This record gives sequence, C-alpha cells and structure tokens, in this order.
Amino acid sequence: MAKKLTRVIGRLSEADRERHAKMRAAAIKEFPPKASGPRSPAPGLGAAIRAARESLGLSWYAVAQRAGLPNQGTVRDMELGRDVKVSNLRAVAEVLGLKVELVPAEA
Repeated sequence: MAKKLTRVIGRLSEADRERHAKMRAAAIKEFPPKASGPRSPAPGLGAAIRAARESLGLSWYAVAQRAGLPNQGTVRDMELGRDVKVSNLRAVAEVLGLKVELVPAEA
C-alpha cells in the first residue's frame, strides 16, 4: 500500500527561494505565457461586426439573444472570421443595424 503524503508547511530558506525563482524563470523561458487580452477581429466583415457591436455597447451574448441565436459563440465566430450560416449573419447584421448584400467583384 502506498504511503500517505503529508503536507509540510514551513518557511523557505533564502537558498530555496533562489532555487524556486530559477526554476520559475527557466519554465517561463521554455514555455512563455500566451498573450492575453481580446483577440483581434478578422479584417473586413469581422471588424465591421465588432465595431458595430461595441458602438452599441452590446456583448456577444446580448447580440445573440436579440438575433435569436442559441449561443454567443456564433457572434464571436463571425468577428473572428470563421465560417457561419448566412441566415445567422443576416440576423446579427439586422440587430446591429447593418445590411448584408452581394456586390459584383471588380475585374
């Protein structure tokens, strides 16, 4: 049967603190933390949707609720440039006061 581990609570010596600091620094150097903060929207359509949503002071959740979408992830996906249904795109655009239309491509 395995021996039960006990927790040892005590103050670290200065040498232990230095050793732990070196281990943390080495770990951060080897595995740098990911950049935090909001992701940038996809250029074009995603940026337009995000700008309209933020100008109205709405969250992803609020837009999804007003557009009748089942979850806020759909709005997030639109802003990040992922594939979405055209019907969902039109619903979100309507909530944000935008219009989706096709225009001829320039030659």
